[in-house]
Amino acid sequence: MKHSAFTTRALAQGAVIAALYVALTYIASLLGLSSGVIQVRLSEALCVLPMFLPAAVPGLYVGCLLANILTGCVALDILMGPIATLIGALGTYFLRRHPIPALLPPILSNAVIVPLVLRFGYGMGDAMWYMVLTVGVGEVISVGILGSLLRAALLRQGRLAV
Repeated sequence: MKHSAFTTRALAQGAVIAALYVALTYIASLLGLSSGVIQVRLSEALCVLPMFLPAAVPGLYVGCLLANILTGCVALDILMGPIATLIGALGTYFLRRHPIPALLPPILSNAVIVPLVLRFGYGMGDAMWYMVLTVGVGEVISVGILGSLLRAALLRQGRLAV
């Protein structure tokens, strides 16, 4: 039998990651943190998971897509937000053996794409560099700090190999 990347286990892992992404986005939304010029999506901490599980890549994409649909985002955000997350997740996966550089793709992809969505999807003004800075800082908090804590906890558990 030919080996397939789409095993039942991988699909289940991706689905659980997607569900966690949606739930954490809802929590951040209730706290007023998940959207706008200044945003700290708790769900973005999950962007470290491609270091451990290839199934995290589609799981993060689907989770972001569902979260953006369910939290009432505009069409441009529903399209581009998940693409930013997918780019970041793929970058993290390909850099998985280099923990610090692996954190950069989700931070950078969101810092570049999300301000464009804020500007053209939500009409949030012309202060692009300000939005790049604020979204980037939010991603550093979400991915760089919270994601690093999640990564450290997973490594301590020893259940997932790098």
